Amino acid sequence: MTSGKILWAALAVCGLLCACGPTPPVQEDPLERARAIHGRVLTLDTHVDIPFEFASDSVDPGVRGPFRVDLPKMAEGGLDGVFWIVYVRQTKARDDSANAAAKRAAMVKFEAIHRAVEEMYPDRIELAYSAADVVRIHAAGKRVAVIGIENGFVIGRDFSLVDRFHELGARYITLAHGGHNDICDSATPRTWDENAAEHGGVSPFGEQVIARMNRVGIMVDVSHISKQSMLDAVRLSRAPLIASHSGARALADHPRNLDDEQLLALRDCGGVLQTVAFGGYVKVDPPEKSAARRALRESHGIGAERQLHSLNVMERADYDARLATIDRAWPPPNVSDLVDHIDYAVDLIGIDHVGISSDFDGGGGVDGWADASETLNVTIELVRRGYDEEKIRKLWGGNLLRVWRETEKVAAQLQAAGEG
Repeated sequence: MTSGKILWAALAVCGLLCACGPTPPVQEDPLERARAIHGRVLTLDTHVDIPFEFASDSVDPGVRGPFRVDLPKMAEGGLDGVFWIVYVRQTKARDDSANAAAKRAAMVKFEAIHRAVEEMYPDRIELAYSAADVVRIHAAGKRVAVIGIENGFVIGRDFSLVDRFHELGARYITLAHGGHNDICDSATPRTWDENAAEHGGVSPFGEQVIARMNRVGIMVDVSHISKQSMLDAVRLSRAPLIASHSGARALADHPRNLDDEQLLALRDCGGVLQTVAFGGYVKVDPPEKSAARRALRESHGIGAERQLHSLNVMERADYDARLATIDRAWPPPNVSDLVDHIDYAVDLIGIDHVGISSDFDGGGGVDGWADASETLNVTIELVRRGYDEEKIRKLWGGNLLRVWRETEKVAAQLQAAGEG
């Protein structure tokens, strides 16, 4: 055989060997990986507001409508469960008449939530009364509803209401909202509040409220309350705390967010920060945008006496259209900005103490997660940043359920010991 033929034979053998060698691994499509993870983990949003007309012909949660969360949008976005919120605004008056009015307003929303899950759509969504219920309902293929109360003002001075609201399904109470109340100081005092701090933190009455919440098994929520109130709550509560819808103040210097000292205190008590997709808490607006949004709110009478979720359907549609015009002029925060807060909190306090919330229909929503139908986009960004399935499971509800279970355990212990 000539040297040329030998060379060609050698090359042929080499080519054959190369062709028969190991096939390089196929790279998984990140989008498909995110979809698969999103479909397997339980996704739980801890703060979704509802209007007083909820579960009626005008605001039907089973029909795709103008609000940011309804059952069709939840299905489209793969959002498995929500905490529907019984919110009642703070008033200057805190006398018996004001307290009675707050209770009546709260009952309207409790009744609406029960009507939605028990009468209107029992085959599609179910109310969870325990952390175990959440897992069971999800496994059965239904959406999960849980109830949270925003503003302890609804308790008035009547401790029995803590027990009553627990019976109705409330599983967390935000101790205060905008403006101080009898429980504690707010992070955002109202114009009628004479001082930045009325109680210097949690009041003696508030201490009793927290003790009662621990005994019945209601999670203590420290969003909206002042820094000293939050640190007092950490000291007073026998169970871990939640911040149901807050961000990292280091990234957005807003009084509604938690600074590093607060985040570390939340970690040390075993609690969880539910990082919120509320634009102004994700990224502070420039002054021009703040002025435009303020003018929009004033044009709809939104302020201390009226909240966004009190708008009717037509008013809300007009509000959203005009807000979209403002957002086109000054682009809002996006999903990446939201996940920046998650990254920051995870780096500071650990993956076991961070979760996710939207504050939808209470002003929440960022570009890319503007309503429940876009929930997958959050998981896509988490995957893009290297979070694995177990970490995403913790962020989307696992950590919150851990705190809930611990709250249930503390309540059982206190009841067995006859405390509280």
